[in-house]
Amino acid sequence: MGRQIKFEIFRYNPQKKGDIPRMQTYSLDETPNMTLFIALNRLREEQDPSLVFDFCCRAGICGACAMVINGRPGLACQTKTKDQPGHIILHPLPVYKLIGDLSVDTGVWFRTMYEKTESWIHTRKVFDPTAEEERMDNAIAEDIYELERCIECGCCVSACGTARLRDDFMGAAALNRVARFVVDPRDERTDREYYEVIGSDEGIFGCMGLLACEDVCPKGLPLQNQLGFLRRKMGITALKDIFKKK
Repeated sequence: MGRQIKFEIFRYNPQKKGDIPRMQTYSLDETPNMTLFIALNRLREEQDPSLVFDFCCRAGICGACAMVINGRPGLACQTKTKDQPGHIILHPLPVYKLIGDLSVDTGVWFRTMYEKTESWIHTRKVFDPTAEEERMDNAIAEDIYELERCIECGCCVSACGTARLRDDFMGAAALNRVARFVVDPRDERTDREYYEVIGSDEGIFGCMGLLACEDVCPKGLPLQNQLGFLRRKMGITALKDIFKKK
């Protein structure tokens, strides 16, 4: 017989008139290899069909089930209850717009971020659909793939001290996205053009280096390496501009 786990879950539907934020308690018998994803689905099916949370792939790929688990952002599908205490407290991710209970809208945030960082390859070449795909060194392709592994779950932004204080801060996900294009040889932007995008307190210079983004990333992305890379690159670009003016 497994443990009986107590779940304390944030409940609030902003679209329901008169509803107020509150914590609601549930109890559930633990089963072998039970994840929070399984537990939440059981709670909704067996106890409370009004419970709102997001899920899709169940495999740590879509990022939809991200939430704050005992004070730490993470994916419900990757979190086993056996690794948690008998009292599990769940909150929605901060920073993003609340849809209801544990569900937040990360889509609008990421779409805005992509527009702000101009998240596409900038080139003056005219696309030729009949031409062979442009060849690339394997090492560079692997570097790009590593940065493309971001699943846009939003955990890094929710754990970021600067993002919690400032609505205009791009966050690690956006800066990681910029780093992906910096290393891509097909993108023809100069360092100065990248500086115009991220060379401010809203971008790379707003990062306080607390390392929380990398600590909570469910894919284990080397976010601090990329932030350090961009900070040095943008810092050198700023210094070059200063010396040019003298």
